[in-house]
Amino acid sequence: MVRRRSLAFVGVAALVPLVASAVSAQAASGSLAVTTLGRHGARVSSTVTVVAVPSGQTYRVPSGKRISLPAGRYLAMTDIWEHGTEGLGTDTVGAQVVQVSGSSSVTLDARKGKAVKVSLDTPADVTGPPRISAQVCATTVSNTPSAFSSGGWNYQGSLYAIPNSSKLLQFGYLAQWSGNDSYVAVKNTTGIPATPGGSFKRSGLATMRFSVRSGTQMARENDTALQAMPNTDNCTSDLMAEVRDDSAPYSATVHVTPGTWQPRDDLVASNGESVGVGFPKVRTLKAGQSFTQSFGRAAWSPLHYLPMVEEKSVMFLPDGLIGDPDVGVYGADPTKETVVLSKGGATVKKQTLTNWGTGDAEFSAGIHSVGWYDLSVDAHRYRPGITFPAGMLSSRATLDWHFKADPGKAMVAPVFMTRFLPTGLNSHNQAAADSTTTVDVRAGRGSQGPDVKFTAVTAESVRVWSSADGGKTWKAATVRHSGSAWQAAVHNPVSGAVALRSEVTDAAGDRSVETVYRAYAIG
Repeated sequence: MVRRRSLAFVGVAALVPLVASAVSAQAASGSLAVTTLGRHGARVSSTVTVVAVPSGQTYRVPSGKRISLPAGRYLAMTDIWEHGTEGLGTDTVGAQVVQVSGSSSVTLDARKGKAVKVSLDTPADVTGPPRISAQVCATTVSNTPSAFSSGGWNYQGSLYAIPNSSKLLQFGYLAQWSGNDSYVAVKNTTGIPATPGGSFKRSGLATMRFSVRSGTQMARENDTALQAMPNTDNCTSDLMAEVRDDSAPYSATVHVTPGTWQPRDDLVASNGESVGVGFPKVRTLKAGQSFTQSFGRAAWSPLHYLPMVEEKSVMFLPDGLIGDPDVGVYGADPTKETVVLSKGGATVKKQTLTNWGTGDAEFSAGIHSVGWYDLSVDAHRYRPGITFPAGMLSSRATLDWHFKADPGKAMVAPVFMTRFLPTGLNSHNQAAADSTTTVDVRAGRGSQGPDVKFTAVTAESVRVWSSADGGKTWKAATVRHSGSAWQAAVHNPVSGAVALRSEVTDAAGDRSVETVYRAYAIG
């Protein structure tokens, strides 16, 4: 078993504290040395986080090394990790409040640590102890204790915390039991309690179900997880429970203490390279409530940016052009696209762009007269250095917009993006051969920023076509208007994949045509 010395998180909010350079001896009026002792009383090498109160100035220093500091009050925090047999060992998290004046010293002694004990009425399929991630945090600056923390993880029976009642400290942990389902409990306290831990009941938990499909993503290895995201930042913020790390498709269920949680999906390509992290909408769950988070449902399509007219130019950000609608813009893959602006059949500007390795790709073309313009975007997934899975779905998307623009009036173009959601597909995003698939179609617009005029536009007409030969020929689908959406009945071929195309028009003549190639497969 490989053990880590401390908690390492990659999440929405970074938990790694800023490392300040040591204060020069001339500017300092004191010094501090922190000694760390193991559970048998011997010195153990640790990395100590020292946080100034109340400024939050943070230093990281090896235990036993004296650091020059301005006189004042500090928090010294660490995880004392000790090797054990066969890679196993113990973790003891602790902190001390110390007044630095002159040559000061403090000792963090793991022998004073109390076992973190967490209980749950687990079902019979849970046979092992919980895995516990714990940390101690400084509550000194801007009510963001998770930004100033030190911690580690271990299994119950090998994780300890040194009690400390100071209100300058918080203690947080995440405990996870694993069986057919996972069970996760988080708890935060002011100070480090004399008996760290807690007792939980399954009847008081909420449920998050993960449904991970295959075919759409550029990697088949999906590491799904949940991160704690309390409304008010505390010492549990971003503590993470791994749900399942496996090849798609799969499903997994995790039962959690009520609160706010961030689902996530880390993708790994066949060569072992990370190819993205998906962060869907944060979910607040109550006891007894259940929610299903999907990843990889067909079809992936453009997600966000519409053309804008600003500074006598037509502008477009080619970002989020092929992405997971269940995740949003944080679930989009990098693309390479050709963007063309034309007027009356004459090309105004043509440009090839990519957002791979940069966030600065932007199309901008000057216009000089009022008139009807056409902006076309042809986007392909693009990721140098990796091999895309054979038969990957939603590999290409095109947009063709026709709208009236005035170079003297800033606005978001009155056009749409379409979301296709084929229903009844299996976990591989396949429909049955020679069947009919109902495709939910939504024509959407989203505000692009505060600096340009955004007007409400009503879709007057929605038409849908399908293609079974990669876009060489198209067949019109029967479309039924249902509430704020449309439903298209698409007849499927006997094999291969289906491309989908929509045309959305408004009363003024603005037109939006969107095509997703290989939207779903036949199997």
